[in-house]
Amino acid sequence: MTTTPQYVTEFGADALGNAARDHLWMHFTRHSGYYEGGHVPVIVRGEGPYIWDDRGKRYFDGLAGLFVVQIGHGRRELAQASARQAEELAFFPLWSYAHPRAIELAERLAGYAPGDLNRVFFTTGGGEAVESAWKLAKQYFKLTGKPTKHKVISRSVAYHGTPQGALSITGIPSAKIPFEPLVPGGRKVPNTNFYRAPLEFRQDEKAFGLWAADRIAEAIEFEGPDSVAAVFLEPVQNSGGCFPPPPGYLERVREICDQYDVLFVADETICAFGRIGDMFAMNRFGVTPDILTCAKGLTSGYAPLGAMIVSDRLFEPYKHGSNSFLHGYTWGGHPVAAAVALANLDIFEREGINEHVVANEGAFRRTLEKLSDLPIVGDIRGAGFFYGIELVKDKATRETFNDDECERLLRGFLSKALFDNGLYCRADDRGDPVVQLAPPLICGQAEFDEMEQILRATLTEAWSVL
Repeated sequence: MTTTPQYVTEFGADALGNAARDHLWMHFTRHSGYYEGGHVPVIVRGEGPYIWDDRGKRYFDGLAGLFVVQIGHGRRELAQASARQAEELAFFPLWSYAHPRAIELAERLAGYAPGDLNRVFFTTGGGEAVESAWKLAKQYFKLTGKPTKHKVISRSVAYHGTPQGALSITGIPSAKIPFEPLVPGGRKVPNTNFYRAPLEFRQDEKAFGLWAADRIAEAIEFEGPDSVAAVFLEPVQNSGGCFPPPPGYLERVREICDQYDVLFVADETICAFGRIGDMFAMNRFGVTPDILTCAKGLTSGYAPLGAMIVSDRLFEPYKHGSNSFLHGYTWGGHPVAAAVALANLDIFEREGINEHVVANEGAFRRTLEKLSDLPIVGDIRGAGFFYGIELVKDKATRETFNDDECERLLRGFLSKALFDNGLYCRADDRGDPVVQLAPPLICGQAEFDEMEQILRATLTEAWSVL
């Protein structure tokens, strides 16, 4: 059943889209198509795992907004938490002061975090958290007598945010070139895409993981251990299409960081808060980093909030004398956002969201693996409720599409066709072409089947029009 919003009745079906075209600068968007007859998609409502556009059409939200809406759309409890907090204390900064919701949330996050990660620095998003982590790493080593340690190692094709520092850590050349020169000091190593592993490792995932981890040690040696401050990586890498860590990989990275006195930063902007089946994916993988960055699912998207969570060891120098971390954000730890996060975490615990993901992740994988019979599907990979489907020209040789073919396949056909067929997800070619899926964590078999059916029909058509 569809409903027509009042403003569409009054002003016409294209009213909002035309206003968006003329005045709104959308993020990561090619605007040219909207001046050549294309309609700006306008999403006006959400409920559970579904969203509706301004014409009343329903879509399945296969990306949880942007890896964000963990507990689904339309949760009144979170809206009410926001309103209550706004009435009590709408805003106060954390600049030398505190407020109750930030204190409560920091204590709660420290309880979820692995090891001795007990100190929480709030931001408004993941890129800011990554930026904060690099700044902290550089200053920490200055305060502890190693002032030349400032470089960071990160992985090829990885995405860590858009601020200048975070963008330097990002491993996607096309995302960086328009904004260069960036912050110096970012170095790249291979990622953990086992499907594209060197031929000698194609049959041994553990050996591949150890090889990839050892490239980090090699990079540290090449740059000089006295110049390297940190290694940044996502437990499951997003960009490129959901690369899980091979067995032993994270453990080996931890060993390397300890060996060279380099900080291990786990960027869990996407992986935290249930996406991999735990509040923090590093808990599930059994490895403790020195710093953990997070955002997105912390509030399930109902308010902007991020955090950098650090070990007691890294905070120690700031307990003494005049030392201060001269860094912060006006909106970091906003009272309303913190109140929403607390209510979101209450729902996680009350409804067993993490347990639900663990119980259903196998069914999600098996449902997506049904698509392996399609000639265009080369690999299906991921963890928890976070999966990528890599598309290929030839399954036997794993031949990928060239740039022109990717342009026609992803932007010329798939992105629009999937949406038109009722599935909002991501068709991406940062790396090899993939379709990414990260549905709300409340989904089960019925929703998995719905996604598979839309994907099957659309990918079959894509192969026929290539």
